Amino acid sequence: MFDVGASELLLIVIVAIVVIGPKDMPVALRTAGRWIGKMRRISGHFRSGLEAMIREAEMEEMERKWREQNEAIMKAHPEHGADPAANPAGNPEGPPAASAEAALMAPLPAASVPALPPAPQGAEADPQLPLPDAPTAPR
Repeated sequence: MFDVGASELLLIVIVAIVVIGPKDMPVALRTAGRWIGKMRRISGHFRSGLEAMIREAEMEEMERKWREQNEAIMKAHPEHGADPAANPAGNPEGPPAASAEAALMAPLPAASVPALPPAPQGAEADPQLPLPDAPTAPR
């Protein structure tokens, strides 16, 4: 960034020793290190904030493009729209689900839910013993 060569660094060290003195040099270096660390933290925070703003702007741009493409597709193919009145083909299945989330939250048909085995009774139903298929907790 500053392009400091070895000879320039040596000159800076010699001037610092002459001006500050060898006795106060550790304190001066510690103070300089703290300031440099503080500047690095501030610049890192600033850089991460800029990157977050850039990512957010890119996401908004992508969402806008996807929305425009979706509208163009829906205009090109109105028979697959969510409005039954806009379905001239008379699709017997009806309109598609409003969203993938709604389709995932829909209840399952009763035939697709597996039946549970009957609970053991009598001597087999000992509350002290774990069930044979039940996983045991690690100890």
